[in-house]
Amino acid sequence: MLSGVRMQPLRSGGSPLTPGSRAGLGAALGLLAIVSAVEAADGRPVHYVALMVATPFLAAALASWRVVLGVGAAATLTGAGFALAEPEMSLVTAINVAGIALATAVAAGVAAVRQRQAEQIAQLSKLATVAQQAVLRPFGPRVGSLAVAARYISSTATAEIGGDLYEAMDTPYGVRMIIGDVRGKGLDAVRLASIVLGSYRHVAYERSDLRAVVTDLDRAVARNVGDEDFVTAALVEERGGTLTIVNCGHPPPLLLRRGAVIPLEPPAPAPPLGFMPVVRPRVERLEPGDRLLLFTDGLGEARRDGEFFPTADRAWRLLGHGTVADGLASLETALVEWVHGRLDDDIALVLMEYTGSRAATPAAVPSWEVGAAEA
Repeated sequence: MLSGVRMQPLRSGGSPLTPGSRAGLGAALGLLAIVSAVEAADGRPVHYVALMVATPFLAAALASWRVVLGVGAAATLTGAGFALAEPEMSLVTAINVAGIALATAVAAGVAAVRQRQAEQIAQLSKLATVAQQAVLRPFGPRVGSLAVAARYISSTATAEIGGDLYEAMDTPYGVRMIIGDVRGKGLDAVRLASIVLGSYRHVAYERSDLRAVVTDLDRAVARNVGDEDFVTAALVEERGGTLTIVNCGHPPPLLLRRGAVIPLEPPAPAPPLGFMPVVRPRVERLEPGDRLLLFTDGLGEARRDGEFFPTADRAWRLLGHGTVADGLASLETALVEWVHGRLDDDIALVLMEYTGSRAATPAAVPSWEVGAAEA
C-alpha cells in the first residue's frame, strides 16, 4: 500500500508547471493527437509524419525547455512508431523522423533562451518595485493630524515610476508634504526625483520656514541638472489648523470645502526648482472636514478627443466621499475611463483631510511667520 503518499503534479525545473507551460503542453499534445489521427486514418504509407515537427516549436512558444523536450520526445517516438509500421521504411520517412528529433533540440534551445529572458525581466520588475518603494515610500492612513492617501498612476504598463514625486512627514514644524514633477522621462527623471525627495526628507526637519526648504531644494536641483531641466513642486505645511502653501511653477492644489472646489493659486507666480524661485506663501485656515488634493500636471493634461478631464467639476463628487483612499480610487477610476485607458503622462495624487487640530503648542504658528521673525 502507498498509504500517506500523495501524487505530485508534473513539474518543470523543480516547480509545478506554470500556466504558460500547461498551455504550451496542451496545445502541442493536441496538435500531435490530430496529426496522429489523420495519419492513422489515411491508410496510405507514412504521409503526414513530417507535420509533427511543429509540435516542439508550438510548445516552445509558451512552455519551459523541459516540457519542450518531453513533447519532442513524444512526437519523435510517435513518428518512429508510424515509420516502423510500414512494410518497408523509406528514406524520406526516416529523414522526417530524424527531422522531428532535430527540431526538438532546436526548439528546446529556443525555449531555454526565452525562459532565461523571462526570468531576467521578472527580476528587473522586482528591482523596479524595490526602487519605487525606496523613492516613493508608502504613507498613511494618518500623518499627524491629517488623514492622507497617495496614488501613482503610470502612463505605461511596463513602468511603475517616473519623474513624479510626493512625500508627507510629521515634522517639528507640523505635517509637511511635497508633490513635484521632474521635466523629462526615463531613468534621468527617476534619478532627479530621488535627489529631490532625499533632500526634502532632510531639510523638512531642519528648516522652520518653507521658503528656506525651497531654497535648499533649488540648490540640490541646480547641482544635478542641465540648463533646461527643472522640477515643478508645491510644498504644503499644516500646523495647528493653519495651512501654508508655497508653489514653484506647479498646478495649484484644490481645496474641497462644503461642496465647493477652490484652487489655491499662489499670491505671485514663481519658477520651478532649478531656476532660483522666490516664493510667496499662501495661508489658509482649515476647517474640520476640509480636503486638499495635490496633483501633477498629468491630471490636468489627461484628455480624450481633445477634451480635458474636468477635474474641478468632478473633484467634490469623486473625492468627497468615504476615506481619502476611497476618494483617490474613485478619481483614478473616472480618469482611466475618461481617457479609455490611455494616459500621455504619469500622474501623482495626494489627498489629505483635516480632521481637527491637535493640542495647541507654542510652535503652532505658520512657518512663514517664524521665518519672518527669525529674519
